[in-house]
Amino acid sequence: MLVLDTAALLHWPLPQLSGCVVFGQREELARLSSDREMLLDGADLQWSTPSANSLELASKVATESGDLAGLSPVDLEILALALELEAPLVTDDYRLQNCCLVAGIEHQPVLTDGISERWHWQLVCSGCGAISNEQNVSKKRGEYGDCGDCGSPYNIRKK
Repeated sequence: MLVLDTAALLHWPLPQLSGCVVFGQREELARLSSDREMLLDGADLQWSTPSANSLELASKVATESGDLAGLSPVDLEILALALELEAPLVTDDYRLQNCCLVAGIEHQPVLTDGISERWHWQLVCSGCGAISNEQNVSKKRGEYGDCGDCGSPYNIRKK
């Protein structure tokens, strides 16, 4: 059994759509492609809600990987479901793929090549380019703080 991200729901042919998904994806799909959303009833999809324990584990994994700030609530639910089912996650979202690598679960891309090794993140000053010693890069965007050297805000960047 596969856990499918919204990218698979959007791009895979209907007969190929077979796996587990979360209810929040229907809303995402309705927003992105209402025609495609209507077709989902004909697909072999198991609509699920991950347990609270799995959601907590997904948040811990995303925090450890540094990807929490870049994941939506639906992304966290999809990750939680993959962790709960110990199932491969089909996604083109590099942050979700990174979380899979940290958690030790398989991931498969939809249209991209995907990532092959874990990504690490660092905070870099948008003004002078100084690199922060801050280890917690899982804060929300805009909450990384300001550079002690020049006062410009920090941005997150892949190492």
